[in-house]
Amino acid sequence: MKIIFKLIIITIILTNSFNSIGQNSGDSLFLWPDGAPGSIDFELNEIHQVNGILRVRQVSQPTIQLFLPEKEKATGAAVVICPGGGYGILAIDHEGFQIAKWLNSFGVAGIVLKYRLPDDRIMEDKTIGPLMDAQQAIRMVRQNADKWNIDPEKVGIMGFSAGGHLAATAGTHFNDIVGGITDKTSVRPDFNILIYPVVSFKEGVGHMGSRRNLIGQTNDFNLVSKYSNELHITEATPPTFLVHSRDDKAVPVQNSIRFYEALLKYDTPSEMHLYNKGGHGYGLGREGTTTLSWPDRCAAWLKEIGMAE
Repeated sequence: MKIIFKLIIITIILTNSFNSIGQNSGDSLFLWPDGAPGSIDFELNEIHQVNGILRVRQVSQPTIQLFLPEKEKATGAAVVICPGGGYGILAIDHEGFQIAKWLNSFGVAGIVLKYRLPDDRIMEDKTIGPLMDAQQAIRMVRQNADKWNIDPEKVGIMGFSAGGHLAATAGTHFNDIVGGITDKTSVRPDFNILIYPVVSFKEGVGHMGSRRNLIGQTNDFNLVSKYSNELHITEATPPTFLVHSRDDKAVPVQNSIRFYEALLKYDTPSEMHLYNKGGHGYGLGREGTTTLSWPDRCAAWLKEIGMAE
């Protein structure tokens, strides 16, 4: 009984801590105030865990949280940020809030997406739930562009690890509007930023944990191919910035390499940075490695492609 009581107290503390982050950082808005299309009426108890890293589990009410730069500093660009976590958790602090604040430092709006994690209890089709949320986030940013001081033609998407898979899916499947949404607002991102991303679901390359969580225990060729995003790059795929480390033991560096090689076929303005050391999950960079340089290189790239100043 004492152990259960302590767990309840810890949960309350973490929840209050998480909520206070939202209140101090900017508005948090529901993506689907009236419920997402295809959702099942089963609300999960959202769990926030802190063990060196703030993690969120069991998301049933997806949101975007706004981090807007000072008006005099704003460039008009905005980035929807998809934290990673294998489609099982969201590492929402170092792959979300910290990233948004970094973007604000050079005048770019950061929109942190707390997307639903694939779960048969809350979705009729869990394979499209995260993408539906990502598309809705892009849609909402464009619909509120004037209010948030954003240029609707400078809206990109960014993702880390499995969040990188979601961002890559949004950047290659924008003509596939999931959820039966009829709104005509474009959900094509103007640029992609993929940091140690899961790109492929092919065996030997992709991250099998992310694959299992999103599409289940299946070897269905069509479904695996659908979410192997390197296979869906076309001349319409937006410019892309990629970061990966050679010694990444969680998500092989071939994920980024294959995506970049496919971009080359269409001469898409893109840039890739591969680091000797860094491993996985380092957010803005890992101390003692050259991965600390990627944020500066990314900011310079955004300026080069005309998305920042």
